[in-house]
Amino acid sequence: MRGTRAGHRYAKAVLGYAKEQNALEAVDRDMKDIFATIAGSKELQNVLQSPVIKLADKKAVVKEIFSGLNAVSVGLIDALIENNRIDLLKIVAEKYIILHDELRGEEVAIVTTAVPLSKELEQKVLAKVKELTGKKATIKNKIDESILGGFILRVGDLQYNASIANQLNNLKRELQNNTYINN
Repeated sequence: MRGTRAGHRYAKAVLGYAKEQNALEAVDRDMKDIFATIAGSKELQNVLQSPVIKLADKKAVVKEIFSGLNAVSVGLIDALIENNRIDLLKIVAEKYIILHDELRGEEVAIVTTAVPLSKELEQKVLAKVKELTGKKATIKNKIDESILGGFILRVGDLQYNASIANQLNNLKRELQNNTYINN
């Protein structure tokens, strides 16, 4: 994903500054609002990404939509606008949320399934994540029908792929290798 490294650096800087200003929780709420708003609006994403729209217009849109933010969050937006990196706002917000959760000793477990998780299965996944990482976790369930069944669990840098699509691909590779060996 384009801008991920820069977004991570901005998020780390904001986290450090928010910590100094005793505003970690307020900035976390702001970043969750910012991320949800941008993720939920294709139009806003297009405005922020567009090279045609003037920076002053982007600034006006962002300031209007995100009024009432903590001073640290406003400072981030100002810095992104000043550095012509406002297109990174969603990425920075997402990275901040992850870094803040890590600071509190929590992990976000992203579970990709073909259908929504049941509450019972969600509890089992949380227990497994606690066993694997030793940390509390929250679950974010992504729906991807292309995995057919099973699940893909991602916690930080760890990924466990137990999807049917993955198992079918592995079987296909194995059969292809056996075909080449036998010929």
